[in-house]
Amino acid sequence: MLVFHQGMVGLLHALGALPNPPFQLRPLPPLGVPSLVSACFWGGLWGIATAAIVAARPDWSPILVGLAIGAVACVLVGFIVVAGLRGQPMLGGMDPNRWWRSVVINGAFGLGVGVFLMGARRLGRI
Repeated sequence: MLVFHQGMVGLLHALGALPNPPFQLRPLPPLGVPSLVSACFWGGLWGIATAAIVAARPDWSPILVGLAIGAVACVLVGFIVVAGLRGQPMLGGMDPNRWWRSVVINGAFGLGVGVFLMGARRLGRI
């Protein structure tokens, strides 16, 4: 999360494609947890889910599984479940800019998880 996800946020911010810089610490409702801490927590859960899938399917590429989880599952859950809980527009309000940025940022996160899991597989850890 800190390297791949926030790295992509930083890159997009530097290119002017994203208004907010990386490593945001603004509190999120309802508990007031800093947004970076929340992102790391949820990123850890997504990483565990991805590792479980990769471990259960040794014939699948960890990198492709990570990309799919990040670029598809994380985006859909964010735009449906999280948006609904926060009272935000469903499916990102169908704003194409929100969609491509979310796919790129979360896809970078998934790629990072896949790279780490590929290393763990080569070391015989999964």
